[in-house]
Amino acid sequence: MTNYHLYRSGIHEATIERIDEIIFISERDVNRNSWSEKRVLKEEEAIRLGSFYQINPINVFNQFAEFQEKLITDEQEVCLSNGSLYQRHEEEQELWVQRKQKFPLDIVMKDQEPVAFISPTRVNCHVLVKEGYEAYTPVDQWKRNVSPARYGVRHIGSFRVKMRDGIHLATDVWLPEGADHAVPIIFIRTPYGKLLYENVYNHFIKRGYGVVIQDTRGRQDSEGKWLPMSKEREDGDDSLNWIASNSWCDGNIGMIGASYGGYVQWAAAASGNPHLKALISIVTAGSPFIDIPRKGGALVSGMLAWTFAMAEQTFNPENMLRSDWDEVVKIRPIQDIPKIALGRDIPFWNEWMEHAHEDDFWKDVNWSLHKKNIQAPAMIVSGWYDDNGMGTTEALEIVADFKPADKKVILGPWMHDANTTRDIQGVPLGNNALRYDLDYRYQQWFDCKLKGLDVQLSDEPVVEYYITGENKWTQASSWPPNEVAWTKLYVAGNGEADSSIDNRTLVSSLEVQGDYVEYVYDPKHPAPHLIDISENEIGVPADYQEVEKRDDVLVFSSDPLQEPMTVVGDLVVKLFASSSAKDTDWIVRLTDVDASGRSIKLTDGVLRARYRNGFDHEELLEPGKVEEYTIRTTKLAHTFKKGHRIRFTITSSADPFIFPNHNTGRDPATDTETEIAIQRVYHTKDYPTHIELPILL
Repeated sequence: MTNYHLYRSGIHEATIERIDEIIFISERDVNRNSWSEKRVLKEEEAIRLGSFYQINPINVFNQFAEFQEKLITDEQEVCLSNGSLYQRHEEEQELWVQRKQKFPLDIVMKDQEPVAFISPTRVNCHVLVKEGYEAYTPVDQWKRNVSPARYGVRHIGSFRVKMRDGIHLATDVWLPEGADHAVPIIFIRTPYGKLLYENVYNHFIKRGYGVVIQDTRGRQDSEGKWLPMSKEREDGDDSLNWIASNSWCDGNIGMIGASYGGYVQWAAAASGNPHLKALISIVTAGSPFIDIPRKGGALVSGMLAWTFAMAEQTFNPENMLRSDWDEVVKIRPIQDIPKIALGRDIPFWNEWMEHAHEDDFWKDVNWSLHKKNIQAPAMIVSGWYDDNGMGTTEALEIVADFKPADKKVILGPWMHDANTTRDIQGVPLGNNALRYDLDYRYQQWFDCKLKGLDVQLSDEPVVEYYITGENKWTQASSWPPNEVAWTKLYVAGNGEADSSIDNRTLVSSLEVQGDYVEYVYDPKHPAPHLIDISENEIGVPADYQEVEKRDDVLVFSSDPLQEPMTVVGDLVVKLFASSSAKDTDWIVRLTDVDASGRSIKLTDGVLRARYRNGFDHEELLEPGKVEEYTIRTTKLAHTFKKGHRIRFTITSSADPFIFPNHNTGRDPATDTETEIAIQRVYHTKDYPTHIELPILL
């Protein structure tokens, strides 16, 4: 007989017992904090566990003999019979990490056998460990400096909470069973249905917190009109006041959530509500023209999957899974896409289409405009490949002036579904790319800010971030780090429209070789942006070397580097360009080119020409006139290795990331005609197109 304990966020939630070939389970009753009778684990129950914990005990034990046979080796890489690829962790030799798999199952080997299985996510870390071997797993950290898990879970009711305009929002409240006093509250607001999160956050309840989960306006069981981002500041403020008015709340409220669940936190904080004492902002959505849906003034077609999934009052992820997205994004006019592709109108899409520039409609939902009201200490978590990365950039700007104790930043090599894979679209990251301690850090943050416990956060660096290329975690006292020097790299070319890549360079001083480089942009044949819309991940890296062979993509490359160079922060592009059209788009990318020619995207930026002087008004172009454009890219921390090239590309389309600009200057929502544009990028003393890189000293 061998016992294994299944943990979620440091809490023992099930015991798996293996007797010969039979597997038994005993589960913790979350309500009474007691244990069920032991029973045989059935296949359907194991599938349920695998769905929730990302660890299926039956699958684990079916593979156990092979794990034991193949992971006792001096080799650094092992491929199992089912195709699973494992690599030995460089720093922890007894840890084998799974590659090329979302939600990997990592394995700890000890005493010549697999003793623990670990699967991290952006919210929880799950561990199945042989009894007595917890010290070799992330479970061990939970013994220190956090609230103990000693409570059951009590659902005190579902409430209809009245907002200032009379609308009622569906709100569920859970409290720690056995607590005889008011407790701090962790508040979650979601447009995806509160029942989806009913069990996700109950580990906080077991550690002495109340948890309140609410359907946002117009979603699931809540009343009102569903218009993404609308009324979230007011509704957050009213809901915080309601929570604080109840006797079970001790007056200290924190919020946690990812994506839209991050947006609603910053919106609530923008109200200045005094009861909000802490945020945990994970891959947060930002303001409409900096982040989505109108990034850089363009309209983000890559978010159509999300739009379709949110078409009804109940979240329907099946609407995201289509094989015909390439055809869907070509439907014109754009405003008719839901009607034609989904078979019905989406009211919020129609409303979005009526507001092309940043008018009061969009400003009303921009939480970053209320910086002076935002005082709540914030932990900020995101990644270099998060498609809401610019939302995190705005959040980082909000907390820039906070005292060190009131901010904590963790930036990893992650996409939007953060901390879930070490390989993204064929781009390998380090074996150390995933973290087992995010949930532990969340707990520490709430214990410190809501309970006032001394968890030694003041001794830690404000910022922890991962450097790709070098594949290491490092620290800083601020973001971007103070230890950077801003360096300009200028574009140079020979002035011929068909000049080869070899004649276009990036140089450290302004060298005039001709006046401009020219290309033709045809909206009917847009340059590709390498994503799959169904994945709902539109900021991921990829190899762009084939895309860069197109005539409508300008490519500027440095000489091979003589020494490694590390770039950390946000890039700024100064683009001097003209167009024969009245309006057009500019898309810039920075890539890392290795000796084999692979050109891996690191960061990008988008700007619609008509908004070059501000998103709040439109200024169409005078054809042929040179204009200056300032484009800010998403964040990165990357080391270009010796012998690699820095590559900077400029084009005017990124399909299906953004809808191609028709170049007509007309309303993009209703326009069905297109014009071909001649684009010129200048590199003279008067018009020195360049990128500004924050290089780590």
